[in-house]
Amino acid sequence: MAVTEQTSQSPLLPQPQIPYGIPYQEPSTTYVFLQAYRRRRRSLRRFCPSLFSSSALLFFSLLLLVLLAAAFFLYPSDPQISLSRLRLNHLRVKTLPFPSLTISLDLKARVRNPDFFSLRYTSLVASIGYRGKRLGVVESRGGRIRARGVSYVDAELELDGIEIIGDVFYLIEDVARGVVPLETVTELDGVMRLFFVDVPVEGRVSCSVNVNPANQTIIRQDCYPE
Repeated sequence: MAVTEQTSQSPLLPQPQIPYGIPYQEPSTTYVFLQAYRRRRRSLRRFCPSLFSSSALLFFSLLLLVLLAAAFFLYPSDPQISLSRLRLNHLRVKTLPFPSLTISLDLKARVRNPDFFSLRYTSLVASIGYRGKRLGVVESRGGRIRARGVSYVDAELELDGIEIIGDVFYLIEDVARGVVPLETVTELDGVMRLFFVDVPVEGRVSCSVNVNPANQTIIRQDCYPE
């Protein structure tokens, strides 16, 4: 009988790494959960209301400025009156049988409407006085002045034999020194329609006039609006 010698040879199949008796489990998948970063969203939520409030505040501020500017430019203001011409026709002073004054003046009033709406005036009234006392009044007819326009109104003041009782001594003294001080007041009353509302307006100008009764001329004239 032949004796066979066993030699160590490599197995035909590799040895299993895991014994068949132990159940095999696949490696589990690992999940990592991260908490959402909400701080920025909270800050954004806090920022958005502040942004909206700032925009609203800016909008209402601009709106208020626009309304104030519109009220400033559109609200009616009083017309501007000045005398473009004042001419003395004649002046006569009588002392007998009683002190009296006869005077005739021609004046041309310049009326400017500074507003953006037309002006309707009912009348233009011009008066003349001596030493603070009114002697006579003349009234002209009404009219209309366009927006931001200028109109001229003529008036003639005539006083015939107006008695000067209380200031007779002053009148005699003024005639003797060659200067008779007179005062003229020109007034205008009207209305201006502002969005279906009639707003009353008025203008006034006063003048101090020194007249020389000898040569029938105006020596000095000072006018100022009121």
